[in-house]
Amino acid sequence: MQKTLLCLHGWGGSGASFTELREALAGTGITVLAPDLPGFGGEPEPPEPWDTDAYADWVTAYIRENVKGAYALLGHSHGGRIAIKLAARLAQGRQELPQPTHLFLCAAAGIRHPRHIRRIIGLTLAKAGKSLLSVPGFAPLQAAGKRMLYKILRVHDYENASETMRQTLVRVSQEDLRPLLEHITLPTSIFWGEEDAMTPLSDGRLMHERIKGSTLITFPGIRHRVHRERAEAIGKSVRIALSKDTNA
Repeated sequence: MQKTLLCLHGWGGSGASFTELREALAGTGITVLAPDLPGFGGEPEPPEPWDTDAYADWVTAYIRENVKGAYALLGHSHGGRIAIKLAARLAQGRQELPQPTHLFLCAAAGIRHPRHIRRIIGLTLAKAGKSLLSVPGFAPLQAAGKRMLYKILRVHDYENASETMRQTLVRVSQEDLRPLLEHITLPTSIFWGEEDAMTPLSDGRLMHERIKGSTLITFPGIRHRVHRERAEAIGKSVRIALSKDTNA
């Protein structure tokens, strides 16, 4: 039976971020699909600011067009957020789509913290600061001032994005996917770096607690790029899981 692993990348990344995982799965008979999500890599931006549901709709259309037969779903960071949304939709009967055989979450986003509120406030202040720096007389300081402002507020993703993607970032960051986790019924494997400062390990533990029957594998000394820095270990887990799913 053909086995496909559909990989969804994180914010600011692209399908190329799964190069190491693709190499780890070479020769296993598993087809790895890793599309660029709208607004990243070579894929055009959305026509308007999107939320997580809009990304989930796009992935649904991609699956219908490109995935044949059994498939598993893997998401890193923002891609994990989308994967959670899709898995919950399927479990609730709100999505007409073939069911994935397995869900893999790598440092998945989707758990909202007070720091996200501070981040959104920071985005607003960053925009206001940009307007201030554009006032005549401040123009010579604009470039350096913007860099300093964004560094202080830690909103580099916002700095590098277009207006459409800035508003998209705000929208996806505002949603807390916590209520969806208990609805997920897919076999689920969760991978996390123990030193992740972007999506803390506590998020992974919470997902593991609320997704029934899930497994959590953590990696000491690894930060947010767990899907790249521990691709061999994740690839091995994928091979074992898909073998079990196929034989089930």
